[in-house]
Amino acid sequence: MLIPLNEENLRRAARCLASGGLVAFPTETVYGLGADAFNERALARIFAVKRRPFFDPLIVHIASLAALPRLVDVSALGGAGRERLDALSRALWPGPLTLVLPKLPEVPGLATGGLATVAVRFPSHEGAAALIRLSTGAVAAPSANPFGSLSPTRAQHVERTLGDAVDLILDGGPTEIGVESTVLDLSEGCPRILRPGGASAEAIEAVVGPVRGADNPLDSSAAPPASVRSPGQLKGHYAPATALVLADGLRGLARDDECAYLFFSRESYGEEGGAKNVFILSEAGELIEAAARLFDVLHDLDGGLWSCIYTERAPQEGLGCAINDRLAKAAAGSAGFTHIPPELRRK
Repeated sequence: MLIPLNEENLRRAARCLASGGLVAFPTETVYGLGADAFNERALARIFAVKRRPFFDPLIVHIASLAALPRLVDVSALGGAGRERLDALSRALWPGPLTLVLPKLPEVPGLATGGLATVAVRFPSHEGAAALIRLSTGAVAAPSANPFGSLSPTRAQHVERTLGDAVDLILDGGPTEIGVESTVLDLSEGCPRILRPGGASAEAIEAVVGPVRGADNPLDSSAAPPASVRSPGQLKGHYAPATALVLADGLRGLARDDECAYLFFSRESYGEEGGAKNVFILSEAGELIEAAARLFDVLHDLDGGLWSCIYTERAPQEGLGCAINDRLAKAAAGSAGFTHIPPELRRK
């Protein structure tokens, strides 16, 4: 059931979460599919509804630093790790940054993919934070979409792909950032970005110094991770049902009327106006605007009008790293499905 995000419905949704239900809700990045992080039955339902593999960890959302002692074994970080956690949580939380940290035994293995770490985020979206505070204080929430498919940046995306498999969908309008959070592993040695996202590497390094970068998603020779330590590490991910091709030299490509062509900017397109099958993420070439529009545009292009979507890369800097990561993984996994099977819909 899709309902507007307001105070009354936030309380209704919080009661639903506290009683073991599933609630889709907006954050500043994308819409999440939330369950009480300590309720194993509710967590299992997330995996069933999304058809998500159990080895893929969830992100636990909090709305106060006071919730960390329920989730994180801070003593296992060591002195340098504790200093980094303190500095990052002060500088970049609330915000689009997820930290991978040693977990306490009380955190269910379903929430962590069976790992000894837990991924934690403090969202800056006021509605999301209010929902978390009003419910259980710790809400596990992957993106509210079938596993591997396009991430939802509007409540209508959730309704179309998950529908009544979700108890409640809070409609807070389009999300602000439009790509998922950056995931930074603080659990061992030098911090490492596992997934680029809404917090840039530059912003992180300004707080804690040099960090190891994520594997380049454009490098087809890169080996898959030995273990999945955070969401979004699998190569085939974020994919439309329509075939998506990440193309070099898109500007000079001969165009097929049955295909859509997605350019990063007006400058990269290089022409005035545009054909009916040409689309531009940001006329002015602004990374913030392009990231915010990315999944929204891909949802529109995935409506069945086009036999293939050709797209070009963004500049590989700042939010462009996150855009390119999502496009490369979408290209690798673009044979995904977009509708929840009837047997998993809530009766």
